Amino acid sequence: MTECIEVRSTASSRGEAARICAAVVAHRLAACAQVVAPISSTYWWAGEVQQAEEWLVLMKTTVDRFDDLAACVRELHSYEVPEIVAVPIVQGMPDYLEWIRRETAPERGE
Repeated sequence: MTECIEVRSTASSRGEAARICAAVVAHRLAACAQVVAPISSTYWWAGEVQQAEEWLVLMKTTVDRFDDLAACVRELHSYEVPEIVAVPIVQGMPDYLEWIRRETAPERGE
């Protein structure tokens, strides 16, 4: 059985986050995508501590779809090095997890 994951990314604007969500769902790379915003991020970049307002994007998919989803996010992203990380969904309602698997199955794609 294919393992379900949540892929996280941040975007520089609400519009960029919305474009990422629309693309990954339209291409069936994620069963759903959500935007949480705004968030305040503090991070190292170019040798300095930076602070920025960002939009958090949460995408539900499977391990098998991660590489294609990451490529799609990277293509649409404005950052030189975008955050694209996956965390396992270790438990969930069986019907919800099956829905993720079904909606992201490659044969359902374009």
